[in-house]
Amino acid sequence: MRAMHCHSRPAPPAAARCCARRPSLVIRAQQVAGQGKVYIDPTEKEVAAFAPATVANLGPGFDWMGCAVEGEGDVVTARVLPDKPGQVVIESIVGDGGRLSLDAPKNCVGIAAIETLKLLGVAPSCGVALTLQKGLPLGSGLGSSAASAAAAAWAVNSLFGCPLPKEQLIYAGLASEAAVSGYHADNVAPALLGGFCLIRSCEPLDLQRLAFAGELWFVLVNPRFEAPTAEMRAVLPKEVPMKQVINNCAMGGSLVAGILLGDAALIGKALNSDAIVEPVRGPLIPGFGAVKEAALAAGAFGCTISGAGPTAVAIVSDPEVGQAVQAAMVAAFKSAGGLEVNSAKVVRLDNEGAKRV
Repeated sequence: MRAMHCHSRPAPPAAARCCARRPSLVIRAQQVAGQGKVYIDPTEKEVAAFAPATVANLGPGFDWMGCAVEGEGDVVTARVLPDKPGQVVIESIVGDGGRLSLDAPKNCVGIAAIETLKLLGVAPSCGVALTLQKGLPLGSGLGSSAASAAAAAWAVNSLFGCPLPKEQLIYAGLASEAAVSGYHADNVAPALLGGFCLIRSCEPLDLQRLAFAGELWFVLVNPRFEAPTAEMRAVLPKEVPMKQVINNCAMGGSLVAGILLGDAALIGKALNSDAIVEPVRGPLIPGFGAVKEAALAAGAFGCTISGAGPTAVAIVSDPEVGQAVQAAMVAAFKSAGGLEVNSAKVVRLDNEGAKRV
């Protein structure tokens, strides 16, 4: 088993603790060709799980900080295939416009399900059929692939009685993310665990869930423009001046301090101050500079790119200020970038992560 250090976090709400009420795991020995073989049986015939959108990077936290937000997300339903032990099939996908593969090893939900079955440590006595309902747009900067992977991992785990903790399922999510957007956990960890997650290392996996006291409000504006993660990573600088490194170290520390202190204004100030990634990605999103200025002028504590973009994220003090900031950001995308908007909303930090629905 690979080493993982995932430090303590507050207990999730009772509704999320499916494992506390799960039926007893059914692990049995079966004679196969004269030899005993151990299998794990499902405890339910069908389970549906939801995983939320996530905001990665948060300015200076590139590839090491992310958080989950309430609102839209992806839903995966896992169903028992009684006569196909160990097999994973994707039966249908809704909401992707026909763009995603139904071949399980080529799709993030299929990969996450396959890896989750491996993590069980015992051969399943059945196969698993998956359906995916996409609630997040592809290439949005809202952790679309991570939400699919997290929902798939939690649904499959729940199908067998929740033998694995969420922290261990991050490995399944990492394998899925590696196939589509890179080996990083700043989306899939918060999609599973909820809240803020600080990723110290992926190999070995070492992360810290950070608790934020109170409510934290975000404005998310997703323009009608796709920013594929691979393309947005291609523009990143290979070398960075020391002055910019020092700035981002200080702002990264301020970001963590703001989270631990429950200080939304400090989080916003830090999020607003990335000197390495945003300066090269921002110009690729039409109108982003004007959107950032509009958000700050309307009362946001800070504004930056969510993940690889094109979604812009701002931190605000309350929903009322959030509505004004949202309107200003939408108007700036239209006037300065010539972009219509897919969605614009004011949402709270999601402290639960993946859950059954």
